[in-house]
Amino acid sequence: MTLPGRPAADSRAETTHLVLPGLTNVHGTIFGGFVMQWIDEIAAVSAVRHVGGSVVTAAVDALHFLAPIQLGALVVMKAQVNAVGRTSMEIGVRVEVEDPRTRARRRTTKAYLTFVAVDEDGRPREMAPLTVATEEERRRQAQADARRRARLAARPGG
Repeated sequence: MTLPGRPAADSRAETTHLVLPGLTNVHGTIFGGFVMQWIDEIAAVSAVRHVGGSVVTAAVDALHFLAPIQLGALVVMKAQVNAVGRTSMEIGVRVEVEDPRTRARRRTTKAYLTFVAVDEDGRPREMAPLTVATEEERRRQAQADARRRARLAARPGG
């Protein structure tokens, strides 16, 4: 059965968090585990939007902490489906800190996660293909496809 494609733009998700004292370490920066949790959550929202149903996290392919996130920061997280296979998809997540006075943003973290669409019994299920409409979406899809090929080649026997 061939499912109709879903636009990449329909999977976009964004959320904002305020870094409070209970989230920080002795250096006044957020614990990485909280950022990882928020990344998984926003990526899941993006995946669910594409699938229109249940998903599970299969892998965190890359997670890069590029700059610290300080106590009191506004953390803006953005996610979007980059590429889709038959039952799995890659979600890209960008984390930025926003200066509340100027609204200027700087990137602090980036991550790529793989999610699998599942049925009511938790088994992988086919999902709609991704349709891309912009040059940026095509670039994201091409880069995701290259990461997938590299992951598969790195597998034992790959």
